[in-house]
Amino acid sequence: MNNSNISLRPASRVAGILAVTAIALGLSACGKKEEPTVGQRLDSAVQKTEQAAADARAKAESAMKSAETKVEQGAASAESSLKSAADQGIVLLDDAGMTAKIKADLAKDPELSALKIDIETNNGRVTMKGPTPSEAARDRALAIAKAVTGVTSINNQLVVSGS
Repeated sequence: MNNSNISLRPASRVAGILAVTAIALGLSACGKKEEPTVGQRLDSAVQKTEQAAADARAKAESAMKSAETKVEQGAASAESSLKSAADQGIVLLDDAGMTAKIKADLAKDPELSALKIDIETNNGRVTMKGPTPSEAARDRALAIAKAVTGVTSINNQLVVSGS
């Protein structure tokens, strides 16, 4: 037999096996995706958490600004309503004060009865109703009402009835 043929066969066989193994490893590596490492997964989770926190912070700030604006608008509206109510209250107090002043001044006159003469005041407009003993007493009642500060007009419905 030929010794040179025998010694080449195992070497070519080993080379063939090595070549087939290298090709198989190469092919198996091509289709394989690399799995992320634990560190890479942790980094990804941290990044997603930070993004979610930033989004939540932005939404919270927007909601706070919206709420702050609504509170400011509500406060301004309430202030305006209170001022309007206060202004109307002052008018009512002024009207009541005018009525009280006219009644007190009528009570000082010996011929006029503050109890029998009805006085209504609305925004400075005075209406007087009731009896007076004479035309002169009726005129004095009218003069008393005109003398009160804040009276803008008088509707004199006083009737001379005699005593």
